Amino acid sequence: MNAALGRQEASLSAIHAFLPCATPDAWVECALLPENRATLLVDHANCEKKAAATALSLMHRYIHNTALLEKMSRLAREELRHFEQVLKIMRKQSVEYVPLTASRYAQALHKGARKHEPGRLVDTLIIGALIEARSCERFASLAPHLDRELGEFYESLLKSEARHFGDYLKLAESLSEEADFQSRLNLFRGLEADLVTTADTEFRFHSGVPR
Repeated sequence: MNAALGRQEASLSAIHAFLPCATPDAWVECALLPENRATLLVDHANCEKKAAATALSLMHRYIHNTALLEKMSRLAREELRHFEQVLKIMRKQSVEYVPLTASRYAQALHKGARKHEPGRLVDTLIIGALIEARSCERFASLAPHLDRELGEFYESLLKSEARHFGDYLKLAESLSEEADFQSRLNLFRGLEADLVTTADTEFRFHSGVPR
């Protein structure tokens, strides 16, 4: 096993340990259906764009947190680069970038965030860690079953997504007491598990099991 592969497997092991549950096989099977390819790519593009926007929003809101500014600046640049890469693949595969409604996933998680500081920031960072971890896990689940170009692209995202997960989690830990951090993490892990395992009305990159 080469060093790069070993690091990737270690990162995925950490993500699997962090997530409250695995993505259901039914979601993976749905994502691989030819008729869902366009939706998968369009929603992936939207997710990358939203991830960059979230990072920039945190930079505007918390200008005195140097560690956060540095991490979010790099994250925003990487997410926008990923957005461009998804658009390139969409053009090659003749997938039109059409409007697509957002899934319930991120919105439902953010509804549980506290309104006061520093609780608001801690919760937002924990949610960011969960979203990045779930994205990484789903990229890894899909990559072996996709065409070569898209599969290799998803594999290439694993390193950065795993790092984003770690950055969000470390920032959240640094800003809260251990008991509070664990309590909030347990809360959001429970919410996240429910969102990805229960029946969903539509297929999206972070959706639950499509009906």
